[in-house]
Amino acid sequence: MEKLLIQGGVKLFGEVEVSGAKNAALPILCASLLTPDKLRIRNLPHLQDVTTMLTLLGHIGVDVELDEKMGVMLSGANVNRLQAPYELVRTMRASVLVLGPLVARFGRAQVSLPGGCAIGQRPVDQHIKGLEAMGAEVEIDQGYLTVSAHRLIGAEIVFDLVTVTGTENLMLAATLADGVTVLRNAAMEPEVVDLANCLVGMGAKISGAGSETIKIEGVSALKGVDYAVMFDRIEAGTYMTAVAATGGELLLRGLDVNIISSLVSKLSSAGGEVHSEGEDLLLRAPCRLNPIDIKTAPYPGFPTDMQAQLMALNTIADGTSTVSETIFENRFMHVQELKRLGAKIEIQGNMAVIQGVSELAGAEVMATDLRASAGLVIAGLIASGETSVGRIYHLDRGYERIEEKFGRLGAKIRRLSN
Repeated sequence: MEKLLIQGGVKLFGEVEVSGAKNAALPILCASLLTPDKLRIRNLPHLQDVTTMLTLLGHIGVDVELDEKMGVMLSGANVNRLQAPYELVRTMRASVLVLGPLVARFGRAQVSLPGGCAIGQRPVDQHIKGLEAMGAEVEIDQGYLTVSAHRLIGAEIVFDLVTVTGTENLMLAATLADGVTVLRNAAMEPEVVDLANCLVGMGAKISGAGSETIKIEGVSALKGVDYAVMFDRIEAGTYMTAVAATGGELLLRGLDVNIISSLVSKLSSAGGEVHSEGEDLLLRAPCRLNPIDIKTAPYPGFPTDMQAQLMALNTIADGTSTVSETIFENRFMHVQELKRLGAKIEIQGNMAVIQGVSELAGAEVMATDLRASAGLVIAGLIASGETSVGRIYHLDRGYERIEEKFGRLGAKIRRLSN
């Protein structure tokens, strides 16, 4: 099992090119199931989850051809399996996104109940509710969802709670439905907008993406497209937080600062200087930051996927801060690991109270999920001495060559195999 070994206490300086967004790439790849035409998807991040999705699509029958420029050519002309098996779905919740497009185009799909990080229940009941509203029959047996419909019918669907994958799955399904589908209380994340833009490029009729109400007018067929995935706002935020926590300076290239405004606001409140021009962002940070309170919320609020990283920063801030988690009920598992490094954190229900200390000390820690891994890496970069971060297969699901990018910023970090 691999781990990262970090010699901390080094200020980070330099430049990073932001990768494509995993959370946008995965649903966009599933759009290949909606048409026999070819899709060229560019700016794909080289991540384990992307590899898993491409493997799943290949199993279903999509022809997958990778190029040398972070892109892939997909053809759904020869889809011959309408099943997503447990062994491919169990490691990645986003695998459920094949459900909507398969039912929309072929009238049937069988998908294993999904897995992923152990950060909360994350049920698929909203996906089922929506597909049933569109006329599908749904059965659950032995861990599999079997969904069938002669042709999906447009419907008005009100989500009981905001769900990103639920919004994406039903938007994919509705593109080929008979009639108009309206999604209310829809997720407003930029990744949802990116999927909608790709689908519109394929000939879909979608309006309202990025708002609470999305309208999809079903069409009889979709065509191929050449599309570039948006930048990864969580990767960008992770590097910004790490550099800020070490009191360094960072130039980020290839992003839209408006999309990460909630994070920019927090880092500015902490004492960082942020300047942007075009697709570039420059961050400078003092040696010690002010504490910042955060409360996670659906977009445009503060992202839950940045909670662990900001908590790591707060561990050495000059004062007391609070972190409230409102999205997932089990997303404080990294707290015990941060305390091994000397952090002073108390959990009070869904809130963590952090008393900043002058210094963390290196230790051996274990990652529990994808974003917790990033928080522990940041803590290791802050800490004096050596920190070993284990179970980094979580990290590889969401960060492209993280040790190489941090290394270019001056971090003393290397990957080891046990």
